[in-house]
Amino acid sequence: MAMEVMNSSMSRRDFLRLTGAGLVFAAMGCESLSAQEKQERRPNIVLILADDLGYAGVGCQGCRDIPTPNIDSIAAQGVRFTDGYVTCPVCSPTRAGLMIGRYQQRFGHELGPGQNLNSPAFGLRSSEITLAERLKSAGYKTGMVGKWHLGSGDSSPTRRGFEDFFGFYGASHSYLDSAADANDRIRRGTDPVEEKEYLTDVFTREAVAYIRKRKTDPFFLYVAYNAVHLPMHVSQSRLKRAKSIRDPNRRIHATMLMALDDGVGEILQTLRETGLEENTLVVFLSDNGAPTEMNTSQNTPLRGFKSQLLEGGIRIPYMIQWKGRIPGGQVYGEPVISLDISATILTIAGVRDGWEKELEGVCLLDYLQDKKNRPHDALYWRFGAQAAIRMGDWKLLKEGDKPWQLFNLRQDIAEAKDLAVREPRKAAELLEAYQKWDAKNIAPRWIWT
Repeated sequence: MAMEVMNSSMSRRDFLRLTGAGLVFAAMGCESLSAQEKQERRPNIVLILADDLGYAGVGCQGCRDIPTPNIDSIAAQGVRFTDGYVTCPVCSPTRAGLMIGRYQQRFGHELGPGQNLNSPAFGLRSSEITLAERLKSAGYKTGMVGKWHLGSGDSSPTRRGFEDFFGFYGASHSYLDSAADANDRIRRGTDPVEEKEYLTDVFTREAVAYIRKRKTDPFFLYVAYNAVHLPMHVSQSRLKRAKSIRDPNRRIHATMLMALDDGVGEILQTLRETGLEENTLVVFLSDNGAPTEMNTSQNTPLRGFKSQLLEGGIRIPYMIQWKGRIPGGQVYGEPVISLDISATILTIAGVRDGWEKELEGVCLLDYLQDKKNRPHDALYWRFGAQAAIRMGDWKLLKEGDKPWQLFNLRQDIAEAKDLAVREPRKAAELLEAYQKWDAKNIAPRWIWT
């Protein structure tokens, strides 16, 4: 059975050769179902990733001067995770963990890429199986729109499980000039294309078109907006909506965020119009906390920002919606992490390829139904000279040469009061747990620049 196909000694190539829709359906007991029945039993997935959007960057998380009704509607119709984390405070490592479903320290993608995105050394390890590859092998159509930031060549999206790709490979891109970076063009598949529209709107157009194209198939659509990442390029058509904001940088940021929110709204509306809303899991999160001073996005009331393991760098807007399956308006307060997204998606998609033995997340739906148990005993981070562990309400943090610091996040969300001296036993308990986790990691391959 498919549950037995993947094991620790099997290569990625063997996995992709042996698994397939028929084998997975057999494991599900679905081999006799018609194509229509199979489709009805398998939900669509839309995974929306914002870029550099801080914890308080949207209305349902505390933003008051920039309206984000469409992003907020995901929380209103589903679940908002107040203690939702990513695995890294910068872009590429978070995306690696998200796509693989394991801590990126396990496979050497801890610090992100160097400056040369076309270097043969850059990219996901070939031994790692992506979420898209697993879903594609299970019979899903797979599409990606937006920012990849996980390599080119053999590491490009179309080589790592996505049948359709429209976007760019690198870390950032002009919103106004599709040919601004000659080494990192906007591409359809692998072919460079020219675009005249504002880039966020272009990505929305492509995401909507993909949903309409694949509406009769079970699909996985990964929409990785580069908004609200630098450069600060204004959306001229939205300037009037931001006229009440006096700070000129904040006003530009507002137009960028409005474009993102409008895009989310169009995606949600398309799911409704095509009759797919009640058969589609929608996930929304950011890849890391806000760089605050750079783009004026906010992490309030958290301390810290992008590139730090303080809460402001790793705790982000995180919400899911599955209308008709998940009751709306829920607020969930236990710690969850971006690794849980792969486990949740593979569970509801009915994929049985042995991932349960390899991935490090959990199916969040199980814990929404049973709120007595916590999804994780602990969550872990390592980023260069920084390290952290969260266990329950407690967090142990190492920042470079500073001594380990201990915080009670339930009482001190802003990490203002170090309790390491007062609570030495608790600090020692968390340090021991962190060291056991870290012993299973490997050294990073790249240096973040």
